[in-house]
Amino acid sequence: MITIRPASERGYANHGWLDTFHTFSFADYWDEDHVQFRNLRVINEDRIAGGGGFPIHGHRDMEIITWIVDGALEHKDSLGTGATIRPGDVQRMSAGFGIRHSEFNASRTVPVHLLQIWIEPSRTGIKPGYEQKHFPVSERQGRLRLVASPDGREGSITITADASLYSGVFAPGETGTVALGSGRYAWVQVIKGTMTVNGTALAAGDGAALSGESQVQVTATAAAEVLVFDLG
Repeated sequence: MITIRPASERGYANHGWLDTFHTFSFADYWDEDHVQFRNLRVINEDRIAGGGGFPIHGHRDMEIITWIVDGALEHKDSLGTGATIRPGDVQRMSAGFGIRHSEFNASRTVPVHLLQIWIEPSRTGIKPGYEQKHFPVSERQGRLRLVASPDGREGSITITADASLYSGVFAPGETGTVALGSGRYAWVQVIKGTMTVNGTALAAGDGAALSGESQVQVTATAAAEVLVFDLG
């Protein structure tokens, strides 16, 4: 079964420096029908104006993944990490028993476009941690490349959660597939372009929840970028 979460039905807020869409309930946006899917709790599509950003604030017991679509984001945290995140980078911050961080647009003039993703961890109270790795387009073109997993297989970053994340960049007509084990679920989030997911049409900003499916097959109908989550 495939259930579509249309881009146009997401929560929305504009704070001037931040233009944001919420796939699931977040902050002042509440929708009892869209609180989360399995352990996938947050997918926020953010556009941060030049010079804007989130001042230092805290999190705990959440696996937080940042995916940059365009632009660059500067990150600092209470672990002493200072990093710039760019397209193709996967940043994972394990909030664990507590972490504080800030995120600011690395440019004073050019907006940064990103996805902020929260996944509930399989263990709480762990030591906070940080990991960042670059996955070039050449590794993601025409296929779904594993970029995050519980065991770090295939060179992916590690997350303390029952979830695996795949990224793909597709030209029109190209197809990528992820097999789903028995009792597994999937979420597909289209970042750019248009595509079909197991034959169902999706466009940029759309999401889809898959249950009772043996695989996820995406086929681009226009140049597209997508994230696929394999969830317990």
